Amino acid sequence: MLQDILLISAAAAPAAAGGSTNNAEALQQMGFSHMIQNFDWVSGLVFVILVLMSIGSWWYTVVNLIKNTVVKSRADKVVRTFWETPNAQDAIRFMEEQPVNEPFSKIALDCAQAAAHHQRHEGSRLVEALNRSEFIDRGLRQAVTRESSNLEYGLTWLATVGATAPFVGLLGTVWGIYHALIRLGESGSASIDAVAGPVGEALIMTALGLSVAIPAVLAYNYFVRSNRNTYAKFDTFAHDLHDFFATGSRVGDVKR
Repeated sequence: MLQDILLISAAAAPAAAGGSTNNAEALQQMGFSHMIQNFDWVSGLVFVILVLMSIGSWWYTVVNLIKNTVVKSRADKVVRTFWETPNAQDAIRFMEEQPVNEPFSKIALDCAQAAAHHQRHEGSRLVEALNRSEFIDRGLRQAVTRESSNLEYGLTWLATVGATAPFVGLLGTVWGIYHALIRLGESGSASIDAVAGPVGEALIMTALGLSVAIPAVLAYNYFVRSNRNTYAKFDTFAHDLHDFFATGSRVGDVKR
């Protein structure tokens, strides 16, 4: 009896060792490198799309972060210097010296140009059709709209990636599960080594879709909120500019 038990144990030991080896190999098939090496055209297309989405999202995130930081850091100085400059011509000259991507100076310059254009055409049909206040207001609205649109550069891409990347990843997930079912049918066995590769591909695609979408959504929400504060500053500055160039004095400013 004891001899029979020893013989059975000795026979089962190699089988157990072989099973452990198969499981280890199966788990290796669930890795990222194995997925890359065994791409078909659908999986490869999904992966490339997700990579392009991620690259574009991070590009627009970095560009907008730099732009917003620069605009915010210079906004108060530009506006304050404009109002503290005693001579209007000097103030306009200061605005002309600002970088091309500085929005507050461009709004002020457009307003000044509108006022000067209206003044040069006094007595013409332009003056009869629009008074000075209306003409300046139209120029300001166009300038604010233009600069607001410039701040929204790339936000459409971020919103699109945040909304669609999880579904692109889901397509890869479904494709991986489909391959796992085919493997099950071909092998007739539900062992881990039969489905490890396709299941690993499905899980990785899901993770990739989420890793692309989440940063894009967070960046989009941050920039929308940041831009909303900048838009409010645009409106305030434009209102003061309208009062100054239309009436010759800023509301609440006794000096001017």
